[in-house]
Amino acid sequence: MGRSGSRQRRNILLYIEFLTLKIKYMNVQDIEIILVEDNPDDAALTLRAFKSRSLFNSFIHLKNGQEALDYIFNGVSFDGKKFEDHLPKVILLDLKMPKINGIEVLEKVKGDPRTKAIPVVVLTSSAEDPDVEKCYKLGANSYIVKPVEFENFSKTVVDLGLYWLLLNKTP
Repeated sequence: MGRSGSRQRRNILLYIEFLTLKIKYMNVQDIEIILVEDNPDDAALTLRAFKSRSLFNSFIHLKNGQEALDYIFNGVSFDGKKFEDHLPKVILLDLKMPKINGIEVLEKVKGDPRTKAIPVVVLTSSAEDPDVEKCYKLGANSYIVKPVEFENFSKTVVDLGLYWLLLNKTP
């Protein structure tokens, strides 16, 4: 009973600390995530994981690399928003997509002075070493292989959100 009670207190204190950090780092601006993901199931799971912890105010899901480039560089609106009015805190980027792949998107985002400082986290099913190496050479801030199991996937996404949205300081 003693251990259980102290574990509960520790969990409560950790949750309070989490809420304090969340309030401290949130401001009036949207905390925005751009998810570039062609798999609707992975996109839905990502959104559900973020919502379960209330980790964002605004979320844009772009379904392929072409949509990402159109939104970021060509002034195309998505969900009634334009990129230049809603700079994201982080871009979550899948690699294996139709039309334009994630590596090409990463190359353009990190190669442009207007978007170079935006963190890009590659969240993909590819664990291939050449993909990992290429992404880091192009400037990816992190490379995460999507876990297959739902609970692990959800925990990974929540951990990503906690770090990139609440703890990481961007310019």
